[in-house]
Amino acid sequence: MEVICYTDVKSPYAFLAFAETCRLEDAWGTPFVWRHHTLHIDTYLDAVDVRSAHNWRRVKYAYMDARRLANRQGLTLYGPKTIFESRPAGIGMSFADQQGLIRPYLDTAFKRFFQRDLETGDPAVIEDLLKQVGADTAGFTAWYEGEGGRLHDEQRATAEAAGIFGVPSITVDGELFWGGDRLNLVAEKLGVAD
Repeated sequence: MEVICYTDVKSPYAFLAFAETCRLEDAWGTPFVWRHHTLHIDTYLDAVDVRSAHNWRRVKYAYMDARRLANRQGLTLYGPKTIFESRPAGIGMSFADQQGLIRPYLDTAFKRFFQRDLETGDPAVIEDLLKQVGADTAGFTAWYEGEGGRLHDEQRATAEAAGIFGVPSITVDGELFWGGDRLNLVAEKLGVAD
């Protein structure tokens, strides 16, 4: 079975599901395929300057709820003060994955972002993050501007065509499971449920 995990380093719910998804991957014993599904927040919650009162309530509730869940895991989660672009962080994720560093990259990126210590839209910051987790960044800039960017955009388009609409999402042989609260169903599908 092919298991693909879709995430975005700016998603609080993807952050909260990350450790459990890694435990599930370990229990299954075969590496998952990780993809960055860059969220375009303004397409479903409006741009900040025109956001409706209803959508502001949804945003505020989402962060209140996410903080409650983070507290249960002993994680720090500060809501961002702006809408961040995370395509560069997604391209960096693919670069880290090629070097077998997907977990340290995501773990560090999530923690730093939700402590307001990572600018996900700045390629130079992402290159520094890659160095921090032990990546060889020789050629990163050229890769980012060429193959890496194309790869990110192709993977996002493929995910959209497959029905991915948010993160965290996991597909098991094409069957979609959305949300960290569905990881138990993924475990059952993989035959690794407790």
